Amino acid sequence: MKKVVILNGSPRKNFNTAKLLKEAQKGCEAAGAEVEYFNLYDLNYKGCLSCFACKRKGNNTNCVCAIKDDLRPVLEKCIQADSVIIGSPVYFSMPTGEFRSFLERLLFPVHTYLVDKKTGGLKSLRPRVIPVGIIYTMNCPKEMVEKYDYPRILDVSVDNCKVVFGYSEALYAYNTYQFIDYSKYDIDLFDEKEKAKYRDEHFPKDLEKAFEFGKKLVNFK
Repeated sequence: MKKVVILNGSPRKNFNTAKLLKEAQKGCEAAGAEVEYFNLYDLNYKGCLSCFACKRKGNNTNCVCAIKDDLRPVLEKCIQADSVIIGSPVYFSMPTGEFRSFLERLLFPVHTYLVDKKTGGLKSLRPRVIPVGIIYTMNCPKEMVEKYDYPRILDVSVDNCKVVFGYSEALYAYNTYQFIDYSKYDIDLFDEKEKAKYRDEHFPKDLEKAFEFGKKLVNFK
């Protein structure tokens, strides 16, 4: 049975990002995979500390960050998994700090400063291709996302995962419904009725896409 690790990089455990990740989990399970789900905000960890233990000659880190904290057992599961799915809301054009810190710790021990003489690129220590799926949710409507060139910014993480683990792709959910009760917040940039209308029309489709996204990563060959 294939194993998938899903990681929620949002501080909210039951809102847009989490809902899409849980639907992706259903897709993974429908494809016959066993899934472990983690909320990154529940874990006590920092990003890469530049200890370079994973880069020392003769190191035995085995593609897992040497720092011993809450994240280490999760990183071990990711390296052993058949695929990994990470989700994050977008804050100021970027995924959350927890997402970024996790990705630093996941990628750096597998990445190398060694040149692959066959390809001319950098070697990866990955034990095999591990497809990495990234789900981004954002308050911005699609036209604003395109105006501010979000894909160029967010796809940097996708590209890094692709280089290190061999395959990666992203799923975007735009114009998400941000507050449970808009009347409690100072906001006039967005119209709550329009937000609700968009949510009702589009978020069910986003959930369907997330389900298929999970299935696709399990069935990746």
